[in-house]
Amino acid sequence: MGNENLTLLTDFYELTMMQGYYKNNSNDTVIFDVFYRNNPSGSGYAICAGLEQVIEYIKSIHFSNEDITYLRSLNMFDEDFLSYLSGFKFTGDIYGVPEGTVVFPMEPLLKVIAPIMEAQLIETAVLNIINHQSLIATKASRVCYAAKGEPVMEFGLRRAQGPDAGTYGARAAVIGGCNGTSNVLAAKMFDVPALGTHAHSWIMSFEDELTAFREYADLYPNNATLLVDTYDTLRSGVPNAIKVFTELRDAGNMPKSYGIRLDSGDLAYLSKKARKMLDAAGFKDASIVASSDLDEYLIDSLKTQGAAINSWGVGTNLITSKDCPAFGGVYKLAAIKKDGKFIPKIKLSENPWKITNPGNKTVYRIYDKETGKIKADLISMAYEKYSEENPLKLFDPLATWKKTYLKAGTYTLREILKPIFKDGKCIYESPSVMEIRDYCLKEQDTLWDETRRLVNPHDVYVDLSNELYQLKNQLLDNINSLN
Repeated sequence: MGNENLTLLTDFYELTMMQGYYKNNSNDTVIFDVFYRNNPSGSGYAICAGLEQVIEYIKSIHFSNEDITYLRSLNMFDEDFLSYLSGFKFTGDIYGVPEGTVVFPMEPLLKVIAPIMEAQLIETAVLNIINHQSLIATKASRVCYAAKGEPVMEFGLRRAQGPDAGTYGARAAVIGGCNGTSNVLAAKMFDVPALGTHAHSWIMSFEDELTAFREYADLYPNNATLLVDTYDTLRSGVPNAIKVFTELRDAGNMPKSYGIRLDSGDLAYLSKKARKMLDAAGFKDASIVASSDLDEYLIDSLKTQGAAINSWGVGTNLITSKDCPAFGGVYKLAAIKKDGKFIPKIKLSENPWKITNPGNKTVYRIYDKETGKIKADLISMAYEKYSEENPLKLFDPLATWKKTYLKAGTYTLREILKPIFKDGKCIYESPSVMEIRDYCLKEQDTLWDETRRLVNPHDVYVDLSNELYQLKNQLLDNINSLN
């Protein structure tokens, strides 16, 4: 992405609406919220990612001469509107949740405050970026959780839905917890570890497997991980790997990192047999890497079966989030500024879960003071202030009879929406991807184990402040009285 001009990466109706606003002299400042309604992949949480690419996109927005010429050719846009577009730039404010933060349904991940034409234009690209990277970061966090701290390598480039999905998906996977990627372009762009071993074709290109292993170990003396399942894992691959490791040991040239990789077959059975063979030969510190269409459920199952695997290469199911291919983030109008004051707006639905939270809001994270674990999240009006020295009452947004009371001094608060753009200028400096990864790992440690489990996780409550609760119900009553 970088300096690429993605201004036309938008749905056509964003432009037709912009022209409608322009023709009606309607360019009021508005607030749009980016949020999602359901955690992906059956998870109890999600990982927010993609903010750095949103920043790059916002910074680069402009309509080039070629863009204007193309739009003119569509015979949909008047010359006065095209003239306006030729000088377009983003002048608004954006607040965002830092990348790597654990997040939950219905709370704003981004808040855009801008003239409506500007806010409308950026909707599609912002959702495209945030939805994709948050999806893959969440999937990666689940895979890494299943691996119980053992290294996970992102191996999915060749199965990703295109170069951008493979490259930015790799970025998101590292944020979610992967220790590196096979994607060299992603490794270069984002300064993350480039990782990999070799393919079956390397073995097949030699007269025999043993020679292939010897040549590979000679070429890469500091990282000799040998793929052992080209012909026969236990009768050929592992014995030949042991021969090479023995030759290296006898010559005093043992690699700093060495081991075998399994890419097919019954991984639990083969890894346990291979472990015994390696240990018997004196190579107890040899790693056993597994690949072969892994996901969090299969890794968890292999762990349960006692598989002797201590490193994981995860490709297709991670980079595509195969079981849940879309994040589902939305971009909804929350307020319009009239006479210097924000007028809250609400979207109704027959599905109560789709009724939006109105007004200018922020999000506070509430931690249990004793454990440091997340107690709940609180969506409040932006002007509301809280003190940890006072008791706190929370309102469930749907089950209105449910209220939670927190005693003073038993909790801590952190506002998680941070200023990103002010008056069109970026005031936020993105950390490096590896720094975001470290932050994300700490974030996940604030989740209770019950929320991190892979099946039927415990929900973290996202509650409303009393002010927001009353505002929402007042707007609903007003609308009902008109019908």
